[in-house]
Amino acid sequence: MKIIALLFVLCLAQATIASAGISILDIPLKDINEKETSLKAYQGKVILLVNVASQCGYTPQYKGLEAIYEKYKDQGFVIVGVPCNDFGSQEPGSADEIKSFCEKNFHVSFPLMAKVHVKGDDQHPLYAAITSKDAPFPGDITWNFNKFLIGRDGKIIKRYDSKVKPESGELTGAVESALAAK
Repeated sequence: MKIIALLFVLCLAQATIASAGISILDIPLKDINEKETSLKAYQGKVILLVNVASQCGYTPQYKGLEAIYEKYKDQGFVIVGVPCNDFGSQEPGSADEIKSFCEKNFHVSFPLMAKVHVKGDDQHPLYAAITSKDAPFPGDITWNFNKFLIGRDGKIIKRYDSKVKPESGELTGAVESALAAK
């Protein structure tokens, strides 16, 4: 019964967001410390939203993510890491374990959010909105380290598969273009 109610709420939230023209920036999130926030905290910046995991073959991308964050953060760029345990149980840790792992192994300084579901019955409303059939780049999240580049206006510019490395010319070129668009 709870699952049915949750599905109804998620569908209603998605429909409300779409019909009301509510920005993805307004969808509530919690940061890694369980403090209420949203992407609105980064309004006016170029955002790279990434679902992350600590025990994945793509986990070394944390290094590239931190490198491009350091390179572009003073120009109005932010990376938002969203831990997810939906793929192969590759993010089983608690919030404290995730933070510690990221800081110790990759010196991550970009914002991390609380762990959420990016697919399935318990999919977070943000991921429901950005992957819906009405989204600019629809379709389910396929694995950890899928990336969404969001412009200063809060609209999704591009979506990248897990295989696209953060420091690739494809991604950094798009970040630079988005930063140049004022």
